Amino acid sequence: MTGKPEQGAATGRVPELNWGDAHHSEIQLRYGDLDAMGHVNNARYAEFLEVARLALARDLGIELAGRSVLARLELDYVRDIRPGQRVLIETLVERTGRTSWTSVSRILADQVPCAFSRSVVVRVDDQGRPEPLPEELKAQVAPWLVRP
Repeated sequence: MTGKPEQGAATGRVPELNWGDAHHSEIQLRYGDLDAMGHVNNARYAEFLEVARLALARDLGIELAGRSVLARLELDYVRDIRPGQRVLIETLVERTGRTSWTSVSRILADQVPCAFSRSVVVRVDDQGRPEPLPEELKAQVAPWLVRP
């Protein structure tokens, strides 16, 4: 990839970030991911992003299940994904806050950007109330931070 928008992709819908530093998660497409139009159903994109968030958390050594909730998900569709394409999700951490962290991801099919997302995950206690992120988390995400 050259860093320039791919032909057919809407300019600016997938920001040019330091994607070379991103965490990578490969997605195995299944027949059930397809809809009647023969492409990946739009609802599956959110599931793919969940897989990528969990993989990033695993690689960071943090537990998300039972301790965190997805508070916000923004998803911009740019191009469809077809059967047989290699699907990869690249994820960067945009920021860490007091109780949450925001990540940005792009979904690629055969190295072509197909979607861009931003998600906010909030750490919660046993009663579901926000609680501070562990301080070590901020150091752990450093390799995957968005950089100017």
